[in-house]
Amino acid sequence: MIIEYLKLAMRKARYEKLEEDDSFYGEIPEFKGVYANEATLEECRNELKSVLEDWVLFSVSKSLPLRF
Repeated sequence: MIIEYLKLAMRKARYEKLEEDDSFYGEIPEFKGVYANEATLEECRNELKSVLEDWVLFSVSKSLPLRF
């Protein structure tokens, strides 16, 4: 169930290449504070997923509602 939740959330991710340093920025707008900035798109996706996982675990540990 958690894996499916993460997959659905990652489908909402948005990425952009930043011109000032050629890095990639990714975020999931529905999840405040869930963003990543890395040198490559693949690294950005991986970091964003890790941040999302941490966000979900934190929310569950504090009995906060999950979004969607």
